[in-house]
Amino acid sequence: MDWISYSVPLLEGAWVTTQLTVYSTIFGAFFSFAFGIGKLSHNWAIKGISIGFIEVFRGTSLLVQLFWLYFALPVFGQMVGIDLRFPPVVAGTLALSLNIGAYGAEVVRGAIQAVPASQHEAAKALDFTPRQVMWRIALPQAIPEMMPSFGNLAVQNLKDTALVSLISLGDMAFRAEQIRNFTQDSVTVYTLLLFMYFGMALVLTAIMKLLERSVGRWRAGRV
Repeated sequence: MDWISYSVPLLEGAWVTTQLTVYSTIFGAFFSFAFGIGKLSHNWAIKGISIGFIEVFRGTSLLVQLFWLYFALPVFGQMVGIDLRFPPVVAGTLALSLNIGAYGAEVVRGAIQAVPASQHEAAKALDFTPRQVMWRIALPQAIPEMMPSFGNLAVQNLKDTALVSLISLGDMAFRAEQIRNFTQDSVTVYTLLLFMYFGMALVLTAIMKLLERSVGRWRAGRV
């Protein structure tokens, strides 16, 4: 085999990696806002759950989280009589989503708290409810500030997808390891893999930059 024939299985793996990245980034954004806003809640239960989620998933290894969801959770399900087995793609997407969501939640919290206090005071003077202050004052100003950090998290998430190869999901890293085991051509295989990840990261960075500019124009249009 040569580098041209290597590209076929690697491109098949790239499609799996792309799907994982897209799905986990979208779900991760949902968790980011849900738990980031939740951490600022005045409801002690919501705040406690949000803090617990953030601390657990930021304070433990993504690899351990992945293994727990894929290997340990089904065993726990058997103990309580519930089928908690996940296909590899679901377990991988969920682990990546929860992990990036925990880091993103701190980005959301920080950006919201960075909104000047005068904005909140002005909203209260206009008799806005706390919900209206959040959705009409704080978030529209905070979201553009979140975008650079979200871009970095999205690229990190792309690189983290390589871990799903350890649960036999056929992403790029898994395909590369299969080829290397068959050919023993480590230099060519991993050089191709390196450039493929780099290329995908460049594309993802460009997409996030476009989103950042779009959000910036949306913010300017609201002013």
